[in-house]
Amino acid sequence: MTKKALICGVSGQDGAYLAQLLLNKGYIVCGTSRDAQMSSFRNLVRLGIREQVKLESMSLNDFRSVLQVLMKIEPDEVYNLAGQSSVGLSFEQPVETLESIATGTLNLLEAIRFTGAPIKLYNAGSSECFGDIGDRPADETTPFRPRSPYAVAKAAAFWEVANYREAYGIFACSGILFNHESPLRPQRFVTQKIIAAVTRIAKGSNEQLHLGNISIERDWGWAPEYVEAMHLMLQQDKPDDYAIATGESYSLEAFVAEAFACVGLDWRDRVITDSSLLRPTDLAISRGNPTKAKKHLGWQAQYKMPDVVRMMVEAKMNDDDVRE
Repeated sequence: MTKKALICGVSGQDGAYLAQLLLNKGYIVCGTSRDAQMSSFRNLVRLGIREQVKLESMSLNDFRSVLQVLMKIEPDEVYNLAGQSSVGLSFEQPVETLESIATGTLNLLEAIRFTGAPIKLYNAGSSECFGDIGDRPADETTPFRPRSPYAVAKAAAFWEVANYREAYGIFACSGILFNHESPLRPQRFVTQKIIAAVTRIAKGSNEQLHLGNISIERDWGWAPEYVEAMHLMLQQDKPDDYAIATGESYSLEAFVAEAFACVGLDWRDRVITDSSLLRPTDLAISRGNPTKAKKHLGWQAQYKMPDVVRMMVEAKMNDDDVRE
């Protein structure tokens, strides 16, 4: 039997890579967007899979819309990757963030319960839920202390998933993913902002790169690997939650230095610390402990921050060369 997957948020970084992975595994892949007729699905086009993905319009904030799509598609697996995805933007749009993530996840769970179909659900959790954990790596048992509207929304969605799993026996998992990057990242994310500036400077631009707090530390992984973990979670006998990370943290300063080193430049000549880019609250250190994922899923990150930076710089340089 050919499996059918529904990816909510298929136009984003993770959605596009997941669609590619599932198509390669022989799945029928359907993806949703708020307005499938108007969306460009640029990432699907970039990966060369736009025509292979069946696209539907769906608003996760609207229960009736969610139910209609579930009943039309009849998926075996649903991947909830939709919702506002920027921590920084969540301070400016807290209501939209909470509704698109927490209410959207609840609508999906309730729609699955309503249909009674044996649908497996993957929910995109976030390491932001942990808040400040000091220098200790966080795992599935680490308490949540969210410090942004985005993290609050993701924490609510996580507990909704756990509640429906326990109360109704729904096969639902949350992947608590730490930072994961790729060339498909939009430029509002600081990592892509850095890569784009570095490649322009390498080609002769005299600009300066303005950044906020560069002493923060993050556990950066490679997005195409992280979607493999999502798929693995839904292939297990029992639903459970997993922290997905490399297990190693690097400062944003080290990320910047690595990016400039890739093009043979010294970052200190080009970077300006800009207080206007500081967030109301930010996590000093974020590091994950992926031991459970390795033990139960057989998943382990192959790429660490230096590899990720190098691959992003190479992709950006090649992209620019093609356009020129």
